[in-house]
Amino acid sequence: MKVLITTPAPPRSRYGNRVTALRWARILKELGHQVTVSQAYEDGDYDLLVALHARRSHTSVDRWRRLQPNKPLIVALSGTDLYHDLKQSKQARKSLELATRIIVLQPKAFDDLSPHLHAKTRVIYQSV
Repeated sequence: MKVLITTPAPPRSRYGNRVTALRWARILKELGHQVTVSQAYEDGDYDLLVALHARRSHTSVDRWRRLQPNKPLIVALSGTDLYHDLKQSKQARKSLELATRIIVLQPKAFDDLSPHLHAKTRVIYQSV
C-alpha cells in the first residue's frame, strides 16, 4: 500500500508526534508498504491516510475524506487530543467522525470518547 502519515510536527523536530510518525513509517516500510511522512495532505495517489493528532491534522483529514471518500482514513489520538482538544475543539471531534478507524495508545482513552466511536477504535501500545 501507498501510505501517507501526516503529523503537525515539522521535519527534523523531536516532538512526540514526529517521533511516532517516523517509528510507524519504519514499521510499515519493513512490512513492505511505501510510506511518506508529511505535515499535511495536499493531494497524491495514496491508499491510506494515517493522521496523527485529530485537531491539528483536521485540514488533512477533511481534505482526504472529500477527495478520497472510499479510501481508509485512520486518526491517531495524541495526548493533547484526549486531555484537551476533544472537549474544546469541534474540528477534533469532526476528525473522529470522518475516520474509518481511530487509534488510541491506552485503553483508558475510551473513557474520553463518545460511545458511538468505540466500535471503530483500537488500542496500539507504544511500548511495554
